[in-house]
Amino acid sequence: MPQPRFPIYIPSKGRHESRLTARALDAMGVPYRMIVEEQEHAAYASVIDPKRLLILEPQYQRDYDPGDDLGDSKPKGSGAARNFGWEHSISEGHERHWMVDDNIRAFYRLNQNLKVPVSDGASFRAMEDFACRYTNVAMAGPNYFMFASRKSAMPPFLANTRIYSCNLIRNDVPFRWRGRYNEDTDLSLRMLKAGYCTILFNAFLQEKSQTLTMKGGNTDTVYKDGTLPKSKMIADLHPDVARVVWKFRRWHHHVDYSPFKRNKLIRRPDLIIPEGPDNYGMKLITVGSR
Repeated sequence: MPQPRFPIYIPSKGRHESRLTARALDAMGVPYRMIVEEQEHAAYASVIDPKRLLILEPQYQRDYDPGDDLGDSKPKGSGAARNFGWEHSISEGHERHWMVDDNIRAFYRLNQNLKVPVSDGASFRAMEDFACRYTNVAMAGPNYFMFASRKSAMPPFLANTRIYSCNLIRNDVPFRWRGRYNEDTDLSLRMLKAGYCTILFNAFLQEKSQTLTMKGGNTDTVYKDGTLPKSKMIADLHPDVARVVWKFRRWHHHVDYSPFKRNKLIRRPDLIIPEGPDNYGMKLITVGSR
């Protein structure tokens, strides 16, 4: 079965026991590296092959732009580790890399009104190949399981919107992660404002734990004050398209992505698309069947 072309990085903190994403990728036989802080290396190494672990260089934390004026008075979140992984992938000569949150339970394919768990790396490879068809796709990734209805007609992908939690990033774009909160939204918006495109796949999905429901990570530190600070940060950084709203009994940020409809996907001039569907070896198998 096809494996991802590009490396997968999982920044993680305080979750060596749960390690949901690592467990999911292990079950799929998909390789990855996990980025951890030095003081937690032993804990992670007790449950994960140490060869899979990368120790975050503290300089990335010192240099990280939190997107506000609070400095080091509050934890800066996972953006420093994400930037470290970005540079690590460049040092290995890769054109792109995956940056994946550490609280994803499973990955799925949405097809013919079924959300089917995937059991190998074919879905990652399919997303990579599609993104690489275009010269101006800066970031791509799967939609959230809960946002894709299997009972409604949905396009296989949406262009020019936010990419959350499982990000395929082009290494040569002139950006890096910033912000104490909602780094995914900020990075997506900066890419779109610069004229790049993003691709959010509905054909492939991720089942992510809800925000603030898992211990560790940013839940006990950065997000302990609730959702208002993180929503306000996006509105402050992008007042032209973002605002703070109250819905579902808590504060959220609302972003208007309609201005970016003008960003058009540009096919590579040497692109040749074979006729007929390519399922990358994926087959629908009923559990318990032979």
